[in-house]
Amino acid sequence: MRQMILVGFLQAQNCTTLASSWRHPESRDDFLTAGYFQSIGRILEAGCFHLAFFDDRLAMPDMLGGDHAHTVAHGIRCVKLDPVTVLMAMAAATSRIGLGATCSTTYYEPFHVARLFATVDLMTGGRAAWNIVTSVNDGEAANMGVDHHMEHDLRYDRADEFMEVVLGHWETWEDDALVLDRAAGRFADPAKVHRLDHHGTFFRSRGPFTVPRSAQGHPLLIQAGSSGRGKRFAARWAETVFVAYADLASAKREYAETKAAIAAAGRDPDSVSLNTIAYPVCAATRAEAEDKMAVIERGYREVDGLSLLSEALNFDFARKGLDEAFTPEELAAMSGMQAMRERVTARKPTPTPRDFLEITRRGRPREAIVGGPKEVADRLEQWFVERGCDGYVVGGTHTPGTFVDFVRFVVPELQRRGLAPREYRGATLRENLGLARPARGWWRGAA
Repeated sequence: MRQMILVGFLQAQNCTTLASSWRHPESRDDFLTAGYFQSIGRILEAGCFHLAFFDDRLAMPDMLGGDHAHTVAHGIRCVKLDPVTVLMAMAAATSRIGLGATCSTTYYEPFHVARLFATVDLMTGGRAAWNIVTSVNDGEAANMGVDHHMEHDLRYDRADEFMEVVLGHWETWEDDALVLDRAAGRFADPAKVHRLDHHGTFFRSRGPFTVPRSAQGHPLLIQAGSSGRGKRFAARWAETVFVAYADLASAKREYAETKAAIAAAGRDPDSVSLNTIAYPVCAATRAEAEDKMAVIERGYREVDGLSLLSEALNFDFARKGLDEAFTPEELAAMSGMQAMRERVTARKPTPTPRDFLEITRRGRPREAIVGGPKEVADRLEQWFVERGCDGYVVGGTHTPGTFVDFVRFVVPELQRRGLAPREYRGATLRENLGLARPARGWWRGAA
């Protein structure tokens, strides 16, 4: 029976995806400790989540007004730890849940990323995943020694080649290359360890690679691009895709279109899962859940949304009055997450900052699912059964409370319906997702 994929959406920072989450009365203050993240890992593993995934940016969201003061004063994602390091702390407290982290193809080198995640995969027994991003704004560029963020489609052209180098390195050790024959003094078979010798438009990388393959072959590949170019990238490379669908009708349409694009790229669409964002606010009863939602809504401030919009769209929203329409030139200059801009302009061709706030609900739980176990499970089941998604990226309105409530109230109901696993299938992330160990060179035929 087909079952939902459950992903915990995490940040190695002072708040969740909601900038207001640190203000929640039940949020913990020990977010700079390993114990904080380890406790979240244990909670998610108790609920048989497939993956704990860390989002990341390489800068504070300081585009609004061109100054970081508001970011620090209001606690808007101003603390950002290295997600891979935090992931390893969580790995030490768990044994089955997959562990994924974000790393940019725009500001790192392929060999470094390949070695980093291949090492994590070995150290976790085959539980690693890499979320492939191209980064979004000039603040990240400035921190990495670059004047301006690279143009949107060019970032993806670079990312395509980046993937060829990373996967090429991951495959230079054949599965049986290690010999470890002490008597003969033979460590590995040189004929089964290869050099890459890549010479491309953006990268040159020789090899040989220095990390053998793991129990799951190589780390799982995650992608979340929602622009046209991002979707083509995902169809070629991703093994699981994170999406954000606004309603069931559009979810079903885009789900079918994405699966068709994966097939057109020469890949099996059933081997790639599409998981949409969900913000569950749950309790023993709907009335209790609605009370919880009221507390969450009170934590939001307008500066949260404006700051996060400026970060995501690489455009300073302080340049406009709240009800002053953007010019076509200003809309065209928004060079970050293009799909976000297009979602707004599809509804309001000449939008104002207030329109962006209302349509994107940036900084607030978008389409929150509020209710008791049955109401939340009904909503998740409908989208899943009607092929609007293969699973959910569960976002926290506050931590660890969101995950505690979801595992306590909703997961047992999903398990009772046979929609969520009661136990892990195996030891590796791929086993638990029902994916085969990737063959060497699987990606070379994808277009």
